[in-house]
Amino acid sequence: MGKIKDFGKLSDRQRNILTFMHEYMTEYGYPPTIRDIGLATKINSTSVVNYNLNKLVAAGYLERTEKVSRGLRLVAPIPGKPSDPQKKIIHLSDYTSKVPLIGQIVASQPVEIPDDSGHYYDEENMIDVPPSLLNGVDPADAYALVVKGESMTDAMVKDGDIVILRKQDTANEGDMVAVWLINESETTLKYFHREGDKIRLQPAHPTMDPIYVDPQNCLIHGKVLSVIRHIH
Repeated sequence: MGKIKDFGKLSDRQRNILTFMHEYMTEYGYPPTIRDIGLATKINSTSVVNYNLNKLVAAGYLERTEKVSRGLRLVAPIPGKPSDPQKKIIHLSDYTSKVPLIGQIVASQPVEIPDDSGHYYDEENMIDVPPSLLNGVDPADAYALVVKGESMTDAMVKDGDIVILRKQDTANEGDMVAVWLINESETTLKYFHREGDKIRLQPAHPTMDPIYVDPQNCLIHGKVLSVIRHIH
């Protein structure tokens, strides 16, 4: 491990990475992914995130286990933060499952989904999900979406969060579901309710109105199992 340098000599980007990692690990108990770090620190390139992580390893702030998902560990104190929130969980991938992150879903008024939003899965499209967030569902039957919008904030689902869903085309009363509106080619995340001959898609926001649709125009794509919080 390299010699620990003065925190003030790190770049702003590197200090932001360390601060985010500490906050994330304090809340969840395991390290963030490279994708998480990039989103939180507004770094669009995973290679740039990797470059700065390697710099932090050389500076003595991190240890890194190569070829292991989330193989990061804080090993030096960060000014203004309590001691390392966890130092034991390195091989988290031994205890998690891979689930495809297939895109975004709008938790507001429905928006059109581009035709080229293809659902192809490679390593960059996969995220690690602890078993507790799958609620007993086979990982092969689950997928993840990034939430855009604020209509489900009263259900503790906020912009930037990731929802884990079970693939299914039916819903029970009150389920939170991903819905495809066939005629409009639009998608949304809402609570599902049957109301007479209509489906009511109910937001969880005090100023937003429900959406009423015909059942034949409402295709369920999945039921929300859990939420991975994004630290804002």
